[in-house]
Amino acid sequence: KRYRETEVIHARFAMLGALGCVFPEILSKYAGVPIAEPVWFKAGAQIFSEGGLDYLGNPNLVHAQSIVAILTFQVILMGAAEAYRVNGGPLAKPEGSDPVYPGGPLDPLGLGKNEDKLAELKVKEIKNGRLAMTAMLGFYVQALVTGKGPVENWASHLSDPTHINGFTQAYATKFAL
Repeated sequence: KRYRETEVIHARFAMLGALGCVFPEILSKYAGVPIAEPVWFKAGAQIFSEGGLDYLGNPNLVHAQSIVAILTFQVILMGAAEAYRVNGGPLAKPEGSDPVYPGGPLDPLGLGKNEDKLAELKVKEIKNGRLAMTAMLGFYVQALVTGKGPVENWASHLSDPTHINGFTQAYATKFAL
């Protein structure tokens, strides 16, 4: 039961992470949205640049200049959120209920009212989550090997699929900051 809960939580984070890796690059490349660093593995390095990191390009929101402060703040916030979740939070359910799919206020569309439909959605969620975890592994390997983001790698592959793919590249890494 604990492994199932852990897998679902990791799957949900991987689905959000995969979207977060691709979305800024798509916005920058195809929608023309000015993003200082759209590639996911280079974005965090902006904190070391002169002037620090401005969230959403606005220095009035969060103007981060200290990696230690950001790391400390993130550990405290994530630890508090996880402790809140593990202890039941505002949705403390009776013993024996499913903590992964609590329903109630966290199911505003009422998708869990039909048990058969809920069982099907649970299977779809875990399958998509496993796919997202594999995609994240692919993003990590692509970043190490090519030094480019996933959208740029995909666009390069589409422009010349016979010469730009995982089987024809003969280099170990081109990672450069």
